[in-house]
Amino acid sequence: MDNSIENILQDAGIRPTANRILVARTMLQSDKPLSLIEIEDELLSIDKSVIFRTLKLFGEHHLVHVIEDGSGCVRYEICHSHRHGDDDDDNDEDDDLHPHFYCEVCRRTFCLHEIKLPHIDAPKGFEVRTINCVVKGVCKECIIHNA
Repeated sequence: MDNSIENILQDAGIRPTANRILVARTMLQSDKPLSLIEIEDELLSIDKSVIFRTLKLFGEHHLVHVIEDGSGCVRYEICHSHRHGDDDDDNDEDDDLHPHFYCEVCRRTFCLHEIKLPHIDAPKGFEVRTINCVVKGVCKECIIHNA
């Protein structure tokens, strides 16, 4: 897996250091977007400032997208196009345009990859860089658990 992680980093224009590989591996192994604190809790051997700078670098290289789920906590997720190693760069951004669901009971954030957001044309002279869509409610597990 580390070779594929190294390739993912290199394809994004990022030099694969040991710490960057660990951060990327942690994110890839998760089934949900992770907050900085959640990544720090998984990687106790890495200084918090190194993790923060790594996430910032990943964002600058469009390896991750930042999710503001409305909880006051920012979450990070490896972009879908990088996660699967797609070589088609034409739709990389479109592949990652999906809403998220924030459960108000368990406070988890879920990606809704199967739902694609529509293309939005910005007014002349404006440039759309990201779209953030968060649906809030109660997840299936919490509904079952609280029934």
